[in-house]
Amino acid sequence: MSWRLWVPLLLFSAFLGLAAYQLTQPKDEFVESRMIGKELPYFALPPAMEGSLGAANADFKDGKPRLLNIWASWCVPCIAEAPHLDALKRQGVEIVGIAIRDRPEDVARFLAQHGNPYSRIGRDDLSEVQLAIGSSGVPETFVIDGKGVIRYQHIGDVRAENVPMLLKKLREAGQ
Repeated sequence: MSWRLWVPLLLFSAFLGLAAYQLTQPKDEFVESRMIGKELPYFALPPAMEGSLGAANADFKDGKPRLLNIWASWCVPCIAEAPHLDALKRQGVEIVGIAIRDRPEDVARFLAQHGNPYSRIGRDDLSEVQLAIGSSGVPETFVIDGKGVIRYQHIGDVRAENVPMLLKKLREAGQ
């Protein structure tokens, strides 16, 4: 029996070992923005619904830190974070929203059902602003300092345990 007969079995065993190793490694499913520490790119979005104000990068350059929340009415985790965004608003935090690939009537319905923590809501029909700031999904929340620089990115829905941390990040962004 030649040793060459064992080569396919050894290769297959190596493949199984590599596959087993990869399957047991923790999965990193979040993509952090490369825009952290950089100024917001130019954008000027129309209002997401009638009666609201649109959103622009110029809104973030008045010296006051704010949150920029990327969300959508069709996003289930956005429902879960709505009361926590409202808690931030009640504590004096200004939140600018960008509604991703959404219809005005759906935005209005979502806000009527779950509350409206936003001072402004821009409509990003093609996710152009979302991609430009390095957001890879909804919901995501960014801390923007008073000069329009992205200081922090929170990936996923804002939960009760995240509220103190976001308040701290906003205070740091205001210094």
